[in-house]
Amino acid sequence: MRTKAAVVQDAAAAGLDGLFRARSVALVGATERSIWSQAAFANFERLGFTGRVHPVSRKGGTVHGLPAATSCAAIGEPVDAALLMVPEQAVAEAFADMNAAGIRNAVVLTSGFAEVGAEGARRQEALLAAARSEGVTLLGPNCLGFINYADRVPIWTTQPPLPVIPGGAIGVVSQSGATAGFIAAFAQRQGIGLSHQVSTGNEADVNVARVVDFLVDDPATRVIGLFLETVHDAPLLAASARRALSAGKPIVAIKIGASETAARAAEAHTGSLVGDDRVFEAVCRQLGVIRVSCIEDLVFTAGLLAQVGHVGDRRLGLVSISGGVCEMAADHAEAAGVAVPRLAEPTEAALRAVLPAFGTPNNPLDVTGGAMLDASLFARSLPPFGADPSLGLIACFMDLPDTAEDIAGYRGEIVRQIGAGFRASGRPAVMLSVMTRPVTEAGRALLKETEIAYLGSGVQHGLGAIGRAFAWAERRERGVPAARPPPTTAMVRPAGEQATLAYLTSRGVRATPVTLVRSAAEAVATAQALGGPVVLKIASPDIAHKSDIGGVLLDLEGAAAVADGFDRIVASVRAARPEAALDGVLVAPMRRGNGVELFAGVLRDPLWGPAIAVGLGGIWVEALRDTAIRLLPVTPGEVLEMLSELRGAKLLDGYRGSPAIDRRAAAEAVARIGDAALALGPALVSLEVNPLRATATGAEALDALAVWDEEG
Repeated sequence: MRTKAAVVQDAAAAGLDGLFRARSVALVGATERSIWSQAAFANFERLGFTGRVHPVSRKGGTVHGLPAATSCAAIGEPVDAALLMVPEQAVAEAFADMNAAGIRNAVVLTSGFAEVGAEGARRQEALLAAARSEGVTLLGPNCLGFINYADRVPIWTTQPPLPVIPGGAIGVVSQSGATAGFIAAFAQRQGIGLSHQVSTGNEADVNVARVVDFLVDDPATRVIGLFLETVHDAPLLAASARRALSAGKPIVAIKIGASETAARAAEAHTGSLVGDDRVFEAVCRQLGVIRVSCIEDLVFTAGLLAQVGHVGDRRLGLVSISGGVCEMAADHAEAAGVAVPRLAEPTEAALRAVLPAFGTPNNPLDVTGGAMLDASLFARSLPPFGADPSLGLIACFMDLPDTAEDIAGYRGEIVRQIGAGFRASGRPAVMLSVMTRPVTEAGRALLKETEIAYLGSGVQHGLGAIGRAFAWAERRERGVPAARPPPTTAMVRPAGEQATLAYLTSRGVRATPVTLVRSAAEAVATAQALGGPVVLKIASPDIAHKSDIGGVLLDLEGAAAVADGFDRIVASVRAARPEAALDGVLVAPMRRGNGVELFAGVLRDPLWGPAIAVGLGGIWVEALRDTAIRLLPVTPGEVLEMLSELRGAKLLDGYRGSPAIDRRAAAEAVARIGDAALALGPALVSLEVNPLRATATGAEALDALAVWDEEG
């Protein structure tokens, strides 16, 4: 039996199919006095729409050269979608008319809704309620609409970049309509075609996540590009990203904003370490979303992936006619994390037989200025270069000619020889410009003739795109983690360090034993029973960071030292925090010897839910802020990836004579801490273990703190 969620997802997908593939459109509020109406109507001809367009105007008459219906109901035939361009005060009436006509897809250009404040938000809620009561799929309000380039369906209210590049494979989704236009314009200038261009605006109904979910199944779309200001449906976006990764459709995303979510995290460290932006960054790493920071990198990365797809062998061969460009490319490849291996001796020998006497067979390969005299040098050098067993992808730097005259001349011949060399090499290959430059129609024709994958990206953006494409391919090969059943719900609500450590122990996390004492004599007796040096820590529900106020003493041994330590801790804390309630003092065995202190902290993000941060712990957690983050639940394998991402990762493998920790044991402990936090339910604000002491023989929680929502 299908789940309700599956039925809802199918209904949503069907709704978007009806919208994005509409064959008849009503232009509600059509008037030749409006630039929006003029552009929207002109786009049907510009894009080659073959369906029917129905202007709707209260005054009737002729609008845009067609007879205008006075209402949607007066059109007199079924209509797939409506574009509402009426003033805000007329939207409700226009929507009711659209509903009466049985139109079940709407794009609302009109602004004046949630973006203007509380009153506008109430109007938007009423609009959404009207849409849902009639089963209407609503895009907007306050959006420019969409263009389905693949099926030639434009419900878009500004002029798109022309001419349309056929066969576009990148679906662009943006919460900002203007930014969607900027992305489309830049892609068009670079000769990179789009399959879709969608502005979601206020996202009263259709949001970015729903459009991504649609594009994952769209046959014309090979890559998805996003511009996000916020995320309105994080669970669906995460699920869609997982489906995209499984399907081999990369998602390249710009997300603006880096605000913190720490306000409700009480005094826990985790709130300052896990913020909105850092959680989104973690989501990208976890789900294979390629995050970029500018339109250029979005377009070039998506354009590269649309052309070369998944690259299995991620070792790069660099080729240029310039030694200086070769050196720049090598530097940028290293910065992008791309391996540029040395060539094998047989490859060097084969290249010596081809290159001029002054040429040197290296990777990067400078084919030398000899190619200016004999363009076939590219066609003769690329096959032996590409045959080297250490290479997986070839990147050759050469600007694409702009004009028909150049293409017919020597510059065009060089590109043709590069194309011949690429084909003969048997390797995936891409040609990159030396500096960022547009691609003309004549240039696109030459690329089609030579079957060359090309980016007019320049060296830096091009190598960055290759690095990101390689990282995405590597992430995809690791696969999408299998869904894990939620952990068994805990029936306790631990408060205080002692109870939290005991709870972690019950969930399979090794934790140091602690005993609460209320007098110096009890402290001494407990220490003697432990039979070695001890740690004393203040126990108070009002104090999270004990060491800051003298609430922790280490390595105490002997009755006198323990008794004196008890008195000193109590006196110090009472002087620093006289208002704090004191439960007593905790006594724990002192752990000596080699080891690394780690930090593991869980925080419930308001958008994405529970997330876990792992980093170097103890006093370094705030000083270094060196953490890796993932959404929960995590597997031990994912935690191993997190540990490898830390800037201080080399400390885990032994440093200056100290033994390496057991990373697998540490990862198991962190994964169990994450499961333990999930089991405590939504009232948990944060759960921290600091430090989690990792050694060559295992991992042990030495201190823990749970913070609860007082209203939960």
